Amino acid sequence: MHAYQITGTTGLPSLQPVTLPDPAPGPGEVLVRIRATCLNYRDYMNVMGIKGVTGPIPRIPCSDGAGEVVAVGAGVTQFSPGDRVVCPFMPSWLAGEYSQAHASRALGGAVDGLLRELAAIPAESLLRIPDYLSTEEAATLPCAAVTAWDALHCRGGLKAGETVLILGTGGVSIFALQFARLAGARVLATTSSDDKAARLLALGADAVHNYKTDPDWDKWALEQTGGLGVDKVIEIGGAETLNRSLKATRFGGHIALIGVLTGTSAEIQTVQILRKGIRLDGIYVGSREMFAQMLAEMERVKLQPVIDSTFEFKDAPAAFQRLESGRHFGKIVIRV
Repeated sequence: MHAYQITGTTGLPSLQPVTLPDPAPGPGEVLVRIRATCLNYRDYMNVMGIKGVTGPIPRIPCSDGAGEVVAVGAGVTQFSPGDRVVCPFMPSWLAGEYSQAHASRALGGAVDGLLRELAAIPAESLLRIPDYLSTEEAATLPCAAVTAWDALHCRGGLKAGETVLILGTGGVSIFALQFARLAGARVLATTSSDDKAARLLALGADAVHNYKTDPDWDKWALEQTGGLGVDKVIEIGGAETLNRSLKATRFGGHIALIGVLTGTSAEIQTVQILRKGIRLDGIYVGSREMFAQMLAEMERVKLQPVIDSTFEFKDAPAAFQRLESGRHFGKIVIRV
């Protein structure tokens, strides 16, 4: 089969096409012909060799993928060749609490990911793709969508009428906007351009702030809430944005810490967390059970993922360059 591997050289040139033996499904496994993968910032960090994130090399990157079943192993009865399926970010995390054991099976980091033609995956991990979604759309869901769902509903307990602040226009933020609006919440959003601001408003954001023209988006969020602060923040910036998120959050509010776009460490004003009684949760995607709940709700309303651009398999490095540029709005897909 054809695949890409992180080879360990510096930067994007570390991503190299390779030819590997075709896998075969073992007992309880399904052989999936991967038709589409989708990029997350974690994939970019792995390819770039950013300290603290990169797993062992050589490594096939990309946690997100969808395709169709081509063969089943012994004992598999729930799937047949031709079935369209999508794989969770951590195939072993079926339900219950998150654990180190599940983290050690995260695709595209601890173990090989899905930027390849074929993958043998435990049948119990897979989910059927709803008929209304294309395979490319389904490939956008395992990391970003489940993360947003976990942050808002499973860990966040979102209620109608609450105010959610999202940062930027990456996959998690866009899915969070869609899920929050679906739940009847008010959504405030920040972005770097007026063009993206217009697109956020078109998707249902109630108000948008351009942080390039005015970096004090925390003050803007307070003004938008009459000085009280927002109920929930989808915090994807990390080190350099968390202090502003703390200022923007109300007493007793919730921050879902998801991304590290601005770095992995910084001086944090912990007194804000204490004084305001803020609940700060680290969100590392979610379980298959969460994925299934989210898929059912998406199918009920026929919610469409937002795809920024689609690249062919041979152009995978260009897809990573698109992610690196920061100009994307929504998810970047690679057809396999």
